[in-house]
Amino acid sequence: MPIKVVDQLPAVEALSAENVFVITESRARMQDIRPLRIAILNLMPNKVATEIQLLRLLANSPLQVDVELIRLDNHVSKHTPESHLNCFYRYFSDVQQQNYDGLIITGAPLGLVDYEDVSYWPQLSEILAWADRHVTSTLFLCWAAHAALYYYYGLQREIRGDKLSGVYWQKVVQPLCPLVRGFDDSFLVPHSRYAQVPKQKYQQHADIHVLAEADVTGAYLLQNSSGSRIFVTGHPEYDLTTLNDEYIRDVAAGLNPKVPENYFRDNDPAKGPMKLWQSHAFLLFSNWLNYYVYQATPFDLSRVGEGRNA
Repeated sequence: MPIKVVDQLPAVEALSAENVFVITESRARMQDIRPLRIAILNLMPNKVATEIQLLRLLANSPLQVDVELIRLDNHVSKHTPESHLNCFYRYFSDVQQQNYDGLIITGAPLGLVDYEDVSYWPQLSEILAWADRHVTSTLFLCWAAHAALYYYYGLQREIRGDKLSGVYWQKVVQPLCPLVRGFDDSFLVPHSRYAQVPKQKYQQHADIHVLAEADVTGAYLLQNSSGSRIFVTGHPEYDLTTLNDEYIRDVAAGLNPKVPENYFRDNDPAKGPMKLWQSHAFLLFSNWLNYYVYQATPFDLSRVGEGRNA
């Protein structure tokens, strides 16, 4: 089944070229079904690229998904044209009275900035509190995952000695959990971050369950007991060239970065990257949509959040 987006969104053309099933808003009006309402709070600098990455994964499902792009009220994007934001995004203040079946909050390039020093931390905190009352399940990616763990549980990250950059094997440690249903025992995921939360800190909270991890990356996939909060500390949504683009950017900035590990053929940037994580990325998003959103959300969206402990 397709995802539904605004007719003129640039991602439509890019995804259609990949044979990804996308229908426009005008066509969807002719269908008489109850689609899932998924909001995306896109904090990444290149919002158009991230839109394509996430919509590609959401489209790989038998469920129809209506996607709404959300922006912060008082944050000015430096890398995405204001015309694009005005056309395709809605301010959080305009939707905060609404309910959603699911919410995705992306990462952000803020790995070395204290949470409280982030300019939009007050509104992000407001959104995290709002999600517990207005969203059936929220999926947090990379920086957003660590920020949410800090907000909800007070778990402070630790800054690594060097940036974690590359594609790393993850081991499933809770194979009976629906979120990893169908996963191989080990699977690959891109990571790109400076921070990490030690495992012993997770173990202090009975509400946090680690589903997949690795020694080098720490916990990769976590959830709370109810499944209303899903924490993904890597970037399963990344395109083939995303890590390469970041590496080139860091080289140009004089940061002397390490070559992303397990990413280029023979670990040689001149030979180009390999994409070895896409199948598990599709499965992760499909499992989330099915087991944590579709199977858990009420048919009447006005009932989202009823009886939930914030």
